[in-house]
Amino acid sequence: MSPLDEAPRQSLPRADYTPGAPGPLDGMRVLDLSRLVAGNTLTQHLADFGATVDKVEPRDGDTLRGWRVRGVETAWKVHSRGKRSLCIDFRHREAIPLIRRLVPGAAILVESFRPGTLEAMGLPPEELLKLEPRLIIVRISGWGQDGPYSRRPGFGTLVEGFAGFADMNGFADREPVLPPMYLADTIAGLTGAFAAMAALREVEMRGGQGQVIDLPLLDPLFTALGPQAANYRLTGKTKPRTGSRSTGAAPRNVYRTKDGGWVCLSASTQGMAERVMRSIGRGDLVEDPRFRTNEQRVAHGEELDAIIGAFVAEKTLEENVAFFEAAEVTIGPVNDIVRFMADRHVQTRGLLTEYPDEDMEQFPMHAIPARLSGTPGAIRAPAPRLGQHSREILAAQGFDEQEITAATASGLVVAA
Repeated sequence: MSPLDEAPRQSLPRADYTPGAPGPLDGMRVLDLSRLVAGNTLTQHLADFGATVDKVEPRDGDTLRGWRVRGVETAWKVHSRGKRSLCIDFRHREAIPLIRRLVPGAAILVESFRPGTLEAMGLPPEELLKLEPRLIIVRISGWGQDGPYSRRPGFGTLVEGFAGFADMNGFADREPVLPPMYLADTIAGLTGAFAAMAALREVEMRGGQGQVIDLPLLDPLFTALGPQAANYRLTGKTKPRTGSRSTGAAPRNVYRTKDGGWVCLSASTQGMAERVMRSIGRGDLVEDPRFRTNEQRVAHGEELDAIIGAFVAEKTLEENVAFFEAAEVTIGPVNDIVRFMADRHVQTRGLLTEYPDEDMEQFPMHAIPARLSGTPGAIRAPAPRLGQHSREILAAQGFDEQEITAATASGLVVAA
């Protein structure tokens, strides 16, 4: 019986894994020594587009495997789809020599050890580049490979607080709010995938040599926060916590509907803001000194929100969406996962599909987010069992059967 037999279900388009599907990264081998979300997100995107990702895991597996819901490794299944698993005992005296033999022929190596650990293992970047001169080495950490904080623990939560995100997030009369998902890790993973491909282009198109990418969680997240430093320099003020209201454009907020739902509205251009005011029967506000320009509207955001909120509160969620869409106003529902999964646009586009799964029978999973018209990505296989491909990976790297048997017998390698 599935562990989710009693859980709510939404009907989703069903899909099969497509082993062998061609992709633009076919022929690229990635050696993934990372743990948790950032590295797994990075290599997930590469695997989605055809790269062979060899995930090297310790005996107890990637930490992400431990993030279970009712016994199911949901985070692992999403972020490690399409990869191969090689399980080794990192404490074994032959672990480092084995890893060294995995490096030749790899295009990218991803690691997320605390800075200095790779060096202590006897695998500094200069040594890895001797083994594979064209190798791109992505080094993920919390704070970077140098600087006063480089040796600090680097969990995304600490970065989300340090970078200023939590201080900006939430309401003025309440505590700062951390994101409810792994925001810093995900942004770093996306940034790392881009950086790795940029470095690889230098190798492939210009005959360049391999290089090291220093990828902290901190830098990409701070970059995503926008012009905070410039705004402070101009105003002498930090960004106040304003809930869902924007400090850059108005109106922009969530509004409660008659039936207890919520809609989100954004009017980031002058024309759209004027359309909002006219659509609710308040064309007089267009020339009101409080709301005539965007800067004035931001300064009087609470007053404008009260007017819009009163109008929205008289209609149900569906009525509001229909009304404002007819007026060509940028509005939409605030969905929970149930509404999202049932939405006709989500289903028509195949944004979520159900794949065959040994734990759940059908596992709902997001599709490839970037849709290439000529060489689309594909989910080629489910996330691997621990050590599922140990023998296959070693054989592909030139280990003979006797060596593989000896490695498993000694406990150096675990094969599923």
